[in-house]
Amino acid sequence: MASQSWVYTDKAKDHFVNPRNVLKDEEKYHADGKGTVGNIKCGDEMMFFIKVDKEKGVITDCRWKTYGCASAIASTSILSEMVRGMKLRDAYRITPKDITKELGGLPEHKIHCSVLGDKALRAAINDYYDKNGMRDKIEKEEARIICQCMNVTDEEIEHAVLEGARTFYELQERTKLGTVCGQCEPEATRLLGEYVKKHFSKE
Repeated sequence: MASQSWVYTDKAKDHFVNPRNVLKDEEKYHADGKGTVGNIKCGDEMMFFIKVDKEKGVITDCRWKTYGCASAIASTSILSEMVRGMKLRDAYRITPKDITKELGGLPEHKIHCSVLGDKALRAAINDYYDKNGMRDKIEKEEARIICQCMNVTDEEIEHAVLEGARTFYELQERTKLGTVCGQCEPEATRLLGEYVKKHFSKE
C-alpha cells in the first residue's frame, strides 16, 4: 500500500482529514431544516442541517454528520462551505459534478459518494419549506420504473453509472434489469448515456 500514490487531490485529502462544519451536538444545534438520506448498498447515511435567513431565503449556517467513506466526508465538508451565504434555490441546484469540481476531482468509482451530500442538502431545504408553509416550493424526486420485470428505476440506473457501469451489460450485472424480456434495453441504454454525460463529461 505504501508504494501506491494517494489517488485523491490535496484539497480532498484536507477536507477528509480536517472536515469542516461537522455537527457535534444535534440537541444544541437548532436547525431550520434537516435532511437525512441513506445508501443501503454502501451502508452510508448522511444528515445535513441548515439555518436560514427567512427574509432573504439564504443559508446562513449548516452542519452535517455521516457514517460514510472518505469521499463522502470530503464531499460534504466542501459542500458545507459552498452553500453558506447561498440562496436556497441556488443551493438546491448543486450537483455532484459541482462538488467534485470544487474538490479538484475524485476517483471515478467514488463519484457516487458525492451524491449523499447534495441529496441530504435538498432534503433539508424541502424540510425547511415544509415547516414554514412553503410546500409549493418542494420538489419531489420521484423514481420512474424502467425495467417492469425486475422493478428497476431510473434512480438505480443512475446510481449504477455513478458506481462505474458504462455498458448495458454492466447495468445488468448491477441491477438485473433486462434479464427477463429485455424490452427496457433501448431506454436503459439511453439513460446510461445521459447519466455518463451528466456526471462525467468534462464540459
